[in-house]
Amino acid sequence: MPKDEFICIGHRGASGHAPENTLKAFERAIDMGCPWVELDVYVVDGELLVIHDEKLNRTTNGSGFVEAQTVEYLRSLDAGDGEKIPLLAEVIERVKHRCKINIELKGPNTAEPVNALLDDFIAKGWREDEFMISSFDHELLAAASPRIKRGALFHKHVDSMFERADKLNAYAINLAQKMTDTEIVAQAHEKGYQVFVYTVNTHDEMLALKNMGVDGVFTNFPDLFPWDKPKQ
Repeated sequence: MPKDEFICIGHRGASGHAPENTLKAFERAIDMGCPWVELDVYVVDGELLVIHDEKLNRTTNGSGFVEAQTVEYLRSLDAGDGEKIPLLAEVIERVKHRCKINIELKGPNTAEPVNALLDDFIAKGWREDEFMISSFDHELLAAASPRIKRGALFHKHVDSMFERADKLNAYAINLAQKMTDTEIVAQAHEKGYQVFVYTVNTHDEMLALKNMGVDGVFTNFPDLFPWDKPKQ
């Protein structure tokens, strides 16, 4: 992306307006102009399901651990507004090149099935640069396809942050808003990384981060994104 471009990433879709990580949320994000959406994946019985929490209770009408269930049970649940927990393949098919997709490896053992699925979609005509794979679990992220951009996620400052990103051959470092300042952004850019910040849900915060030189933000509310001039 151009150096001066500041982008909006729909966090779990437009999750401030529709149930998170559902097809409805991703459609809303696209309708709001997001060039990227972000989502989370677990693998159950070889199927990649798009859901954030390790347990079902918060985002569905089910209960228990995601990985302890059958795919049939998981797909029977209401994830909000009558939406199902989608499969990653369903999300990619629905997006249909209208935006790019940041896939966060949330559950264990997700790297290899994600690699295989993306290989299939690339063979069908998707471009490698239409995807990014990210994770807080850097050992898991190291197993992600080297064909796809990697985003190393951090929730707090660690002295080895750039060393870890280097070992991962990361494209971006994705930082918690609370740890982001002008110095860390400048250091990241000097080392050649893009910087994306989560989760940014006010217009003023977005503008402040843009002024720091951040490359983009993850937000639940893409309609607050500063597409043009500051709002009065």
